[in-house]
Amino acid sequence: MTARTPLIAGNWKMHKTGDEAGDTAADLARRIAGVTGREVMIAPPFTALAAVKIAIAGSIIGLGGQNLHWESSGAFTGEISGPMLTAAGCTHVIIGHSERRQFFGETDETVNKKIQAARAANLVPVMCIGETEAQREAEQTFSVLDKQIRNGLQGFALQDISDLVLAYEPVWAIGTGKTASREQAQEAHAFIRSVVEKLFGGPAAAAMRILYGGSVKPSNIADLMAMDDIDGALVGGASLEAATFADIVTY
Repeated sequence: MTARTPLIAGNWKMHKTGDEAGDTAADLARRIAGVTGREVMIAPPFTALAAVKIAIAGSIIGLGGQNLHWESSGAFTGEISGPMLTAAGCTHVIIGHSERRQFFGETDETVNKKIQAARAANLVPVMCIGETEAQREAEQTFSVLDKQIRNGLQGFALQDISDLVLAYEPVWAIGTGKTASREQAQEAHAFIRSVVEKLFGGPAAAAMRILYGGSVKPSNIADLMAMDDIDGALVGGASLEAATFADIVTY
């Protein structure tokens, strides 16, 4: 099996002012100083990017945006472009999070355009996919994942997805306290990797990192990471406290 460096990412969503985010990021950097063998990324609100960039300077922590627009500039009030994120110090950007899909009209087509924009800005795209509870109960999980991957990556060549990260986040497990069992998560991750293999070939599928997102916490991270096709985590609420997130990072 291809060795894949685990990525533990924290999505801070609409939490923390600049000062609060800077303090939390500095605390996290202290707690995980010396950690090796994995990558860490945090995505604070846009207004906190500058403070967090300063707080994590010299640490192993990368900086991520929570979203971006598909155009590099223009009359798009309230939006953030890829070049703006790059200039702010970001190395990653989360695209297609279920909350963006649910509340802000994100579609597979806009995800596709945003991944193109991220690549143009030299940002690592973290593309989120996942089914709702109703879709899982209707046994549509695999068909939903297949559609999201194929549409989200339509028209892409092998070089376009060389550092792309996929994040499987069952919508029913986000912020609910529910977590997919490690067997459920592994089954979904293995299916996702099989779709990538069909689209881009075995080596690309073997190299691609697939994160699990959905009520990840210190008590379940080790079990999840023991699965063959789980390469890290996209952590929401549990990433907001430095001590808790450090426990997840150092599982």
